[in-house]
Amino acid sequence: MFMWYYIGTFLASFFLTIVYAARWNKRFDIYLTLIFTMIPLVNLGNAMMGLAKVLEEALLAQRIIYIGGCFQIFFIMLNICSLCQIEISKSVKTIALLILSVLYLFVQTIGYYPFFYSRVSFEIIDGHGVLHRTYGPVHAVFVAAVILCFAISVGAIIYSYFKKKQVSRKILILLFLPEFVSFFCYFGQKLFGLNFELMPASYVFAQIMYLMIAQRICLYDVSDTAVDSLIKGGEVGFISVDLQDRYLGSSETAKKIFPELLELTVDHPIQENEQIQKLLLSHLDSFRENEENNLFYYQRSENEPIYAVSIQPLYNENRKKGYQFLIEDDTENQKYIALINSYNSDLEAEVAKKTENLISMHNRLILSMAAMVESRDNSTGGHIKRTSEGVRILVEEMKKHIENHVSETFFQNLIKAAPMHDLGKIAVDDAVLRKPGRFTPEEFEKMKAHAAEGARIVHEILQDTDDEFFRMIAENVAHYHHERWDGSGYPEGLKGEMIPKEARIMAIADVYDALVSKRVYKDAMSFEKANQIIMEGMGTQFDPNLRQYYVSARPALEAYYSSLESK
Repeated sequence: MFMWYYIGTFLASFFLTIVYAARWNKRFDIYLTLIFTMIPLVNLGNAMMGLAKVLEEALLAQRIIYIGGCFQIFFIMLNICSLCQIEISKSVKTIALLILSVLYLFVQTIGYYPFFYSRVSFEIIDGHGVLHRTYGPVHAVFVAAVILCFAISVGAIIYSYFKKKQVSRKILILLFLPEFVSFFCYFGQKLFGLNFELMPASYVFAQIMYLMIAQRICLYDVSDTAVDSLIKGGEVGFISVDLQDRYLGSSETAKKIFPELLELTVDHPIQENEQIQKLLLSHLDSFRENEENNLFYYQRSENEPIYAVSIQPLYNENRKKGYQFLIEDDTENQKYIALINSYNSDLEAEVAKKTENLISMHNRLILSMAAMVESRDNSTGGHIKRTSEGVRILVEEMKKHIENHVSETFFQNLIKAAPMHDLGKIAVDDAVLRKPGRFTPEEFEKMKAHAAEGARIVHEILQDTDDEFFRMIAENVAHYHHERWDGSGYPEGLKGEMIPKEARIMAIADVYDALVSKRVYKDAMSFEKANQIIMEGMGTQFDPNLRQYYVSARPALEAYYSSLESK
């Protein structure tokens, strides 16, 4: 009867291993596969023990049984740790495997040397073979190794159950049941003094539990199941190449999108097909240079779908082995983006037009105010227009020199702010502003107030503007264009680079115009004399760093003022 028990458990374990092989999936852990490989072998050893007629046959069977005793419990432990997401280093695995291998070598000495079994005998009881043994010193080490593996396995299950939320509780329970049953069978047999082994039945039970675990592993591996679903659903296409640009394969969806793939030979360079080379290799080279260049779009013809093709490294066991192209139909998304872009373009154009109108109206308002101020001053007719052009000429020269480290926006804002530099004169009394001759000291003090007043007026006009940079430049131009490099200017007596750059540029254009233009109290000065005064003022009245730009701009300034005289 017991003989048929051993044969039955062997056949059951062999059948369950075939079932596992038929349902094998690449996501199954290697240790799980080793367990299913070893259990039929161990149960075969138990069947051979039951059928043994002499001691030599029993010893051979015992050596086969200990393959499971030495290695199976270790692989079960590694499988449990893997499913519990507990990492065991390769060095620890290697050392443990070496120790177990040494123990199994001692198993081979059974019947020859007293290391593992100090004494053995054999008899047939109730029709099946029974091996009697007295354990040697190495067997104690073997038992300690088995207990250690068992303790680690159970500890990992209990720890994960209470601490690891990302590990399935169902899998943990299915892992625990074989451990519990094996423990009960091993010690139950010893406790009750049974003449047959309970462990073969516990192994069959373990296989059933592990088959249930394998089924759930496929469901819990979200990343792979998602990829499989996408591939089978045809939603995503895949093309793989190795590091030498050799074609590794592609999905059916990819072949439908790129029929040229059918012409490629696996393990041959993708350069075999010119179309594929142009399409994939150029983008792959760009990705190699900068991995941010990992996306491009492909459309075979105008009415065909638009595909988004992303590139990512292809890894195998954490080692980069090549590259993979993921292809998705992005037609609807691209149409939506195109619609949004079209709408945004129209909206931006409309906003730009409205903004341009507002800016134009704003600038006309400022120029009108400046012209109104100028109309009150008998001595400065056309001064605003001329100084604005003078600033523009100076700026154009400065733009030619990259060592300025000044932005284009700064220059544009300075040109736009130039007409506002004398707005403060609106607050100067007519008796002073319209005086045809030179000012008395008291009158000059009143006239000097126009700088600070101008800054205040500009601030009031532009305080709600979104362009803070322009407002600052306009205020500085109005406030400080009468300051001098040596600190003797007004209204605050600023010195050197304490004077804002925009005001230093404005000062040159302002004084130059005053020199070469006719006033009620003086005639226009010659260009040569005006140039002499400007050059002498470099370092005292004017910023000496602006000398080279003035010198470069002088021909254009003289040409401009000469054109005014001819009108």
